[in-house]
Amino acid sequence: MKKLGLLLLLSLLTIACSSNDDEAPDTTKPTITVQYDGGFPQSCDVLEKGKQYTIKVKVSDNVALKTYAIDIHHNFDHHTHDDQGSQCELDPIKTPVDPLIYMQNFPIENEPKEYEISQEINIPNDIDAGDYHCQISVIDVTGWQSRTSIDIKIQ
Repeated sequence: MKKLGLLLLLSLLTIACSSNDDEAPDTTKPTITVQYDGGFPQSCDVLEKGKQYTIKVKVSDNVALKTYAIDIHHNFDHHTHDDQGSQCELDPIKTPVDPLIYMQNFPIENEPKEYEISQEINIPNDIDAGDYHCQISVIDVTGWQSRTSIDIKIQ
C-alpha cells in the first residue's frame, strides 16, 4: 500500500512539475496603430451619412492575433475613453434619438503576428448626426486585449 501511495505521489509531482521552461507565458498585449498613411479613421475625421467607408488599422502581437472588433457609438454626452490623446471640438450635449450603434466582431484567420484590418462600414442616412467614437479592439491567441477609441463626427 505504501508503494502504491508513493507511486501515486510521484506521478502527481511529475505531472504538476512538468512544464516547458522554453515557453514563458505571454504577458504582452497586442498593439493597435491607426496613425499611418492610409489608416482610417483619424482623430476628428468627419463621415457623411449615406456613404461607405473602409476602416484601416494595423494590429500586431508577439505571439499571434485571434479576433478584432469595431464599435461605433455616439458621444452625445461627451464621455471619454482612457486612451484618447487629442480632443476634437464637440457639439453641445444632446439626447440621442436614433444614434448609430455598430458593434461587430471578426476573426483573424491563420493567427498571424501582424494584420491590417480592412473593414467596410456603411453609415446609414437615418441616424443622428454628431459626435461619435470609433473603438477598435484586438485580442491575441492567449486572451490579451488592447483597444483604442478615436473621436469622429458623422454629419
